[in-house]
Amino acid sequence: MNNPFDRKVVDTVPKYPIGKYVRIAIIAVILIILGYSSFYKVTEQQNAVVTMFGKVIRTDTAGLYFKIPLIQQAHIVDVTTHGTGVGYTISTEGQNIADPGNGIMITSDFNLLDIDFYLEYRVSDPVAYLYSSDNPEEILKNIALSSVRSVVADYTVDEAMTTAKGQIQAEVKEDMLRELNEHNIGLTVVNITVQDSEPPTDTIKQAFKAVETAKQGAETARNNARAYQNEKLPGAEADADKVVQNAEADKAARIAEAEGQVVRFNEMYEQYKLYPYITKKRLFYETMEDLLPGLKVIITDGHTETMLPLEKFQ
Repeated sequence: MNNPFDRKVVDTVPKYPIGKYVRIAIIAVILIILGYSSFYKVTEQQNAVVTMFGKVIRTDTAGLYFKIPLIQQAHIVDVTTHGTGVGYTISTEGQNIADPGNGIMITSDFNLLDIDFYLEYRVSDPVAYLYSSDNPEEILKNIALSSVRSVVADYTVDEAMTTAKGQIQAEVKEDMLRELNEHNIGLTVVNITVQDSEPPTDTIKQAFKAVETAKQGAETARNNARAYQNEKLPGAEADADKVVQNAEADKAARIAEAEGQVVRFNEMYEQYKLYPYITKKRLFYETMEDLLPGLKVIITDGHTETMLPLEKFQ
């Protein structure tokens, strides 16, 4: 027999359509998710590469965009400028950590040099950046190391440490841009600068210091020599000028004397042509007049040692 009380209790329990509400809630959540995923925002520092079934259909810049949920995908790419070290690494705390394996280069005069660069780069082609290579930053770093080694090898260690830094930076950047264009990894160089350059070990540092000291000593000696030259050269030039002037004066005097003798000889020759005999006699007498006052006549019979005027022969 059924208990009337039990039937009454069962009949008074309300019947609610719980399954219907659950289904509505699930559908609402799905719609919200789909609606939320249908829109995406791209900032000024970003680009978005939109793909559908694995194929790129467009690239979006800053703005709010719509995409088909579950079918289209938007891949956000940061296009701001980033920096990294070449020859050293930058820790998460911002500390520079030496990287001897990549920072030591060889120069054209076969010296070792520890030279560090700071590389600034950015994404130039979002599509190539996402799909042309697995790790474009690693490829960029290898290209940077290759370019740095190639360029530094064309300079002496002194040039790389002092006067040629700007030229090295320009050549490295130009070489990297050419390599990046060939590899097409979607990255470009904004700037690259030399951070530091020094000998790699303490021993080499001391050798470099000794060389620099010697160079400074050589420069000091050259400066002293130039000062001595500047001090003595005007006097030497004045003396040389005086010698030249004296020589010119002596030359002029000798020429004048020779010309006078020529004139005198010509005059005598004209007289000789008119009176040859008289002229010869006159020349003979004039010559004897010049010679006789200092002439000593010695008269001897082979045994005596007397002379006129009387003087001792020995």
